[in-house]
Amino acid sequence: MALKCGIIGIANVGKSTLFNCMSNTKVETTNFAFTSNKSNIGVVQVPDPRLYNLEKFQTTEKIIPATVEIVDIPGLTKGANKGEGVGNQFLADIRNTDALIQVLRCFDDDDLAHIEGSVDPVRDIETINLELQVKDLESVEKKIERLEKTAKSGDKDARRGIEVLQQYKAHLENFQNASTLEISESDKKFIEDLFLLTVKPVMYVCNVDDGSAISENQYVSAIKEYLKDENTEVLVIAGKLESEIAELDADDRVEFLSDAGLDEPGVNKLIRSAYAMLDLMSFFTVGPKEIRAWTIKRGMTAPQAAGAIHSDLERGFIRAEVMKYEDFVKLGSENACKEAGKFHIEGKNYVVQDGDILHIRFNV
Repeated sequence: MALKCGIIGIANVGKSTLFNCMSNTKVETTNFAFTSNKSNIGVVQVPDPRLYNLEKFQTTEKIIPATVEIVDIPGLTKGANKGEGVGNQFLADIRNTDALIQVLRCFDDDDLAHIEGSVDPVRDIETINLELQVKDLESVEKKIERLEKTAKSGDKDARRGIEVLQQYKAHLENFQNASTLEISESDKKFIEDLFLLTVKPVMYVCNVDDGSAISENQYVSAIKEYLKDENTEVLVIAGKLESEIAELDADDRVEFLSDAGLDEPGVNKLIRSAYAMLDLMSFFTVGPKEIRAWTIKRGMTAPQAAGAIHSDLERGFIRAEVMKYEDFVKLGSENACKEAGKFHIEGKNYVVQDGDILHIRFNV
């Protein structure tokens, strides 16, 4: 699945710190705004304890988690849509992502100046939204101009397109994101080629001080109040603490997390949430050579899932032998699943579920 999740935010909010905690690619972090002049892409492993539970019942040579691509996009500021800071380039990078993680500064630090002179994460959300809305408005207006030329020849589809785009134009001019416009699925085809920035799903990460990692501070409370009517997720993560956790080996990490009152690193929850926001899920293959999580979009059928392993498996698909993860770990083996009636043969129309253990039969 070549889907990407972009990390965005105002400069100096801790985006790159969180990116470094998650990614195999490390980027420089400083106390100065606009020190990054390019976006960075990292391949991030999706934490999934189920893989290690499966190993208890099937010894294997290696475990391979699912992965997702995360793009660290340097900080935006007011006027980014006009090229302020290093804005236009990065707005284009945002366009190439499929979902967004907006990082918000929710901590005070006299040694780390906020680009606007004060810490106010709600204002920062509004600043980012405005920059994205203005860029989307440009895209919508340009397409209206193109369709107006076509509509002059009597093209009914072009006329309908103009009507729909005028709705988006008015919505954006009213400082609303394109994703919140109520419109029929059939009419959404008129914006598909625009890859609008504000139509992408967004989750918010509150970057807090260490002391607020467990209990939220006033900045987090203000964000949750501001976003209470939106269908979005808000996570609270202490970026500085997470960077310290990421430097530790596995044994020391457990003790450090316990002392901090955490059951796992916050970035693990962030990665899983990003994976889900992209509408992705995992199925497993289990054997002595490897136990592996494979990534597919929700709603994919067994042949499509087979194609995630190899195109030949999809082309020559015969059937899928399916066990549920819960049944396998409860009963302890494939034979036990068969005896209990929990081993199923599924055909081409079977929709794969999260956590399914699959063995694909095929012939090419």
